[in-house]
Amino acid sequence: MNKMQYLKDVATLKLETSLCTGCGMCAIVCPHDVFKIHSGKAVLNDINDCMECGACMKNCRSGALTVRSGVGCAAGIINGILNNSEPTCGCSNTKEKACC
Repeated sequence: MNKMQYLKDVATLKLETSLCTGCGMCAIVCPHDVFKIHSGKAVLNDINDCMECGACMKNCRSGALTVRSGVGCAAGIINGILNNSEPTCGCSNTKEKACC
């Protein structure tokens, strides 16, 4: 089964690796596994998986992440309504309760 992705090449997510401390919070709170920690720094698995919920930026104490949050989250909620399912941005699947 293919994984769900939003529009390709439009995510506003930016990672400034020089500011990253490798704490791993981005990988913990991201509902779509956009991040992994490699050699003590965050790296992007696939930026097209980003739904722009903003959880990573809210939990990045070093300021290494920026994203214009709300765009993907709104799409997730609208899709839930249109599909007659729970309106959600996927944050209920996170290990931490620190999402949009």
